[in-house]
Amino acid sequence: MHPGAFGYAAAMSDERLKLPPFRALMAFWAAATSDRLADAASVLGVTESAVSHQLKSLEAALNAKLFDRSSGRLALTPVGQRYLARIEPALREIQAATDAILPAAGRQVVRLTLPPSLAATWLLPMLGRFEAAFPDIDVQLVLTTRIVDLVRDHVDLAVRYGKGAWSGTHSDFLFADRATPIAAPGYLPDGVDLDAIPVGKRLILNRAIPAEWEEWARARGLPPPDLSDALEVDSIEQSLQIAETGHGMAMGRAPYIEARLAAGTLVAPFGAAGPTGAAYYLCHSDRQPMTAVSRRLHRWLREQVSGPETTSPMS
Repeated sequence: MHPGAFGYAAAMSDERLKLPPFRALMAFWAAATSDRLADAASVLGVTESAVSHQLKSLEAALNAKLFDRSSGRLALTPVGQRYLARIEPALREIQAATDAILPAAGRQVVRLTLPPSLAATWLLPMLGRFEAAFPDIDVQLVLTTRIVDLVRDHVDLAVRYGKGAWSGTHSDFLFADRATPIAAPGYLPDGVDLDAIPVGKRLILNRAIPAEWEEWARARGLPPPDLSDALEVDSIEQSLQIAETGHGMAMGRAPYIEARLAAGTLVAPFGAAGPTGAAYYLCHSDRQPMTAVSRRLHRWLREQVSGPETTSPMS
């Protein structure tokens, strides 16, 4: 591709993005997803001739024919179909990122980050109660397993797992981490000795908590299990899904396993989950004060898990 094809200087570094003009991309998307050029022009709020000009400009820049105009109507060529399939998800991502920053009309925004699996099993089932109680607050979720920089990424609150100490944040205790081995029903035969993990049973190891099996064994006064043949995965949810299929034993943690235990898709042969010494904390940046809506969500979340351990050890 010629470095200047999209209007960039010929000396432009190869490390920088080489993209067509955004107006041309939007014209292509509108035309490719509309029945008529007039409809595409209406979507974009421009004239038909402006859309046509952008399409021709894009085809010239790409040196490719994106539309077949022989029938008098715009029809995507195979190249155009492939191009649309690749760029439409990117445009949707840009829209989602924009929506995450723009507040809903008449509502105040608070951004909360937490792991996707914790959101699904713990937060989302009760979030409707918050929205009903505070209809003027728009809770925007940033679902990720990485540790988000709250200030840089414009995030107000974070639910994190660990010991409660993260640089640049203030941490308030939510609930203790509790764990126990789990497996599919029948994975361990009835009457098996449960003084230790039975030899020959594959263990599933969550890389995010690599010492989980050793910590569990130590808490029970048992020797560490053999992990040489362990199946390693990247998240709690993955480990639970594999365990449900009968392909190994995973370390189950509350609240992730509660619904599965109740449904009978998993069993806890070693008994109820016990404390691990770690916990889930509700964090906010100590470099800037919480907003009023952030404090409201912060207080509400802690009320949902209120109990004898709600005082943060970091306070």
